[in-house]
Amino acid sequence: MTARPDAVTPAAPPGTESPGVRRLLTLSVPAIVIGVVSALVLFALDEVAGALQNVIWSTLPHAVGVDPDSGWWIFGVLSLTGLAVGLCVWLLPGHGGDDSATTGLTAPPLPLASVPSLIVVTVLALAGGVSLGPESPIIAINTAILVALLARLWPALPVQFVLLITAAGTIGALFGTPVAAVLAFTGIVGGMAAGGALWDRLFMPLASAGAGAVTMTLLAHPSFAVPMPAYTSVAPIDLLSAVVIAVIAAAIGVLAAVVFPRVHATFRLLRNPALYVTVGGVVLGILGAIGGPITLFKGLAQLAQLVADRADFTAGQLVLIVVIKLVALIVAAAAGFRGGRIFPAVFIGAAIGVLAQALLPGIPVPIAVSAGVLGMLLAVGRDGWIALFVAVVITGSIAALPVLCLALLPAWLVVTKAPEMIVRVPAPRPDRLPPTDVPPSIGPEAPGETARADEPVRPDQDGQPDQPARPDQPGKASSAS
Repeated sequence: MTARPDAVTPAAPPGTESPGVRRLLTLSVPAIVIGVVSALVLFALDEVAGALQNVIWSTLPHAVGVDPDSGWWIFGVLSLTGLAVGLCVWLLPGHGGDDSATTGLTAPPLPLASVPSLIVVTVLALAGGVSLGPESPIIAINTAILVALLARLWPALPVQFVLLITAAGTIGALFGTPVAAVLAFTGIVGGMAAGGALWDRLFMPLASAGAGAVTMTLLAHPSFAVPMPAYTSVAPIDLLSAVVIAVIAAAIGVLAAVVFPRVHATFRLLRNPALYVTVGGVVLGILGAIGGPITLFKGLAQLAQLVADRADFTAGQLVLIVVIKLVALIVAAAAGFRGGRIFPAVFIGAAIGVLAQALLPGIPVPIAVSAGVLGMLLAVGRDGWIALFVAVVITGSIAALPVLCLALLPAWLVVTKAPEMIVRVPAPRPDRLPPTDVPPSIGPEAPGETARADEPVRPDQDGQPDQPARPDQPGKASSAS
């Protein structure tokens, strides 16, 4: 059966079409540079956030003779973090970039003037214990910097190429391996109208992701593997266990996605970010005081602690940890904090797995944890490759891979038509479209729609459209006209 002559297939953005060998080699140079720079910026951001975290949670409480794990200290730090982030979003130029609740992993490049305020609010949230990860802000920061920089140094490079390759390099640096980026990009470039081999189109994303991963590994040695008992042989009952845990985790994630826009809208009733982000910080402080330190931050270090000390938690305590962390993720993402939802979702899924293993001790720990991570990431991120990759990497067990591949299928049926964990915003009017098409958001948090949260344009003195109003500015309309 032949295609209709009038059928139109989307064209591949520059840098992802199938090029010749010479072009592959030529474009590999900027791709590698982009990957290295992306990793360096991520490393610098992590170092600054880590230093501030040490001051807030170690140096300062010890200086004043306070236990940093006490409920009052947790409540106070998160409340003040909310106030500080809210004031920055309200008053600083750029207003902290786009509202993370409305964006996926990638979005059209921010103005360079927005980057300093986005860096400030991201560092504050990471250091203050907010239940969000760095993935969305760091990709936005890297994209804005590299688009502006390469427009001057390498003007022949299309913006679309820089956008895609920067995302690949940053994802490679975040996970310490290019595999995650290649998996995220396979579906994107595979669906584009371009001839030639798939790996020709993945060549530049892989080059950037590989450079970012190697650079980050040399600097920080990132590792996602969590020590747990070895899993070397598959038992038939393990498949049933993985399916049930993954489906339950996916259903819990879908429930979070359903309430997420409503919570976001409720916070926005306060209109001024200095108010609603502060209120969000207070709520996070209460949740943290109840759940304890293990429910704070993005969750990777806390995940290792949870698995290692799983025998010390009762089933009731594990239920509380799951509920607290899930609500904290919803509140943090909805209240105006800047950050990604992937890393906290990993912790929540793993906690569901630890809970399942506590209720049914016969389930192997790697199967329980990886299945919980798989289901939760499917619901939050809607990317089966990334969910499968992270689930395997967390456990470090290749033997679990075939079990997880089969468990993914029923879990995907739970999430495929369910709401996504993102706040939809109206598409921009035709007169506000950028001069070049920017590809849709990609990767674990891809919303599938426009990812910018811009407000209606403000007319300037001559009546022509001026800069769009920022979504977090008080007193602005909340939807496009």
